[in-house]
Amino acid sequence: MHNNNNELNWCFYDLWSCGGSSEIINVSMFLNTLTPKFYVALTGTSSLISGLILIFEWWYFRKYGTSFIEQVSVSHLRPLLGGVDSTTPSNSNTSNGEADSNRQSVSECKVWRNPLNLFRGAEYNRYTWVTGREPLTYYDMNLSAQDHQTFFTCDSDHLRPADAIMQKAWRERNPQARISAAHEALELEDCATAYILLAEEEATTIMEAERLFKQALKAGEGCYRRSQQLQHHGTQYEAQHRRDTNVLVYIKRRLAMCSRKLGRTREAVKMMRDLMKEFPLLSMFNIHENLLESLLELQNYADVQAVLAKYDDISLPKSATICYTAALLKARAVSDKFSPEAASRRGLSTAEMNAVEAIHRAVEFNPHVPKYLLEMKSLILPPEHILKRGDSEAIAYAFFHLQHWKRVEGALNLLHCTWEGTFRMIPYPLEKGHLFYPYPICTETADRELLPTVFHEVSVYPKKELPFFILFTAGLCSFTAMLALLTHQFPELMGVFAKAFLSTLFAPLNFIMEKVESILPSSLWHQLTRI
Repeated sequence: MHNNNNELNWCFYDLWSCGGSSEIINVSMFLNTLTPKFYVALTGTSSLISGLILIFEWWYFRKYGTSFIEQVSVSHLRPLLGGVDSTTPSNSNTSNGEADSNRQSVSECKVWRNPLNLFRGAEYNRYTWVTGREPLTYYDMNLSAQDHQTFFTCDSDHLRPADAIMQKAWRERNPQARISAAHEALELEDCATAYILLAEEEATTIMEAERLFKQALKAGEGCYRRSQQLQHHGTQYEAQHRRDTNVLVYIKRRLAMCSRKLGRTREAVKMMRDLMKEFPLLSMFNIHENLLESLLELQNYADVQAVLAKYDDISLPKSATICYTAALLKARAVSDKFSPEAASRRGLSTAEMNAVEAIHRAVEFNPHVPKYLLEMKSLILPPEHILKRGDSEAIAYAFFHLQHWKRVEGALNLLHCTWEGTFRMIPYPLEKGHLFYPYPICTETADRELLPTVFHEVSVYPKKELPFFILFTAGLCSFTAMLALLTHQFPELMGVFAKAFLSTLFAPLNFIMEKVESILPSSLWHQLTRI
């Protein structure tokens, strides 16, 4: 009996000495016994499961704007591995954004007059003479003509011969005809609107334009005082006074802009402050944006903050100037010492978080601005009209404010590191918005009318890319479905392919097991297999 047991043990030892080879042989025998129906069932089930995952991932992405698998990985797995997401600011302003969205009743694609628009004769025409390109589109100039007729004419113009001539002049499409009509009006009397037209279109330098605007101011103040005394005598006199007020405000604002362009910035600031104090209700000209740019030129950041505190209000329309100037001020406090590597290690400080949130807010309002500030896209002359949140507004802002961002050390570096993070916060679709009202879907079309597309490529609202896991599950679902179909149609051939594939897959393991058998002593291998 004892001898029989020893023989049995030696038999087991011989079997175990075969080690992994016997196991691999068993696996191969199992694979050979599988029928084509098994492969059809396997690939069909895999295709069904990956299809269900794809449908769920797509639904989750459409609703929340992110991949569920990616969200779980970032939220639960990354903290366990010690990762810190230092670029994602808190959503403390979400409630304010919802209130802002509810209060905003802004019509889509409303075109606004550019508060920093250039002089047509002294700047736009000089560009045309040098380059041979037309910086203004017909649509833009037509809007300007409509503005001039609205601001500078009224029903009682026929009572004064010079105003009657100018009423026709503003409707003329030919620039030379307008200029000739303005000279004709001045031969009759000192006409403020005639001086305005000559300063805007005939003057070839800013100094010449300023001289003509000073003459217009003298004539405009006289008309304003006379109509002010008669404004309550009837609707006709009231309309005339409204027109004279618009003319006076326009002249003073353009004079302040002339001073700014000629380097007399402090004088320009004083003129703008006086104008805003004298006519506080005329917000249509957006004079505060001219004031902000001049104060930034003086590096008077305390006064800039005071202006923002007044105009960056939830009930007032926003602009790129308001949002990006607020971001610049907050970035100025931390940008000189900001380092993305250090921030990723220790996380963002409170001041850095505020700066990043301000940048994200500005980028959400107008996502086209950063590429111009970072000089990833070339600038052109800004149009006379802009579309808020559009490429035209981005060009107008960057054209005048790029120098202010460059002056603040590290501000552009902070913008470069953080601006793209905005789009990870915005729900899908991006036009749904996060802190502001929905992004107008017709912006691109309107910008193409405002901007010279012959030599400028219009920037469009960035599209959110599909997450990797949605693409992966879609590919997996398609691949397994194709395998299931091929296995069903050609079971024997696909069975041969499957066996060949699995044999190739297990070949490295078989090779490793053979090497282990040859290296390890048989007794040690016997002990390991027993364990």
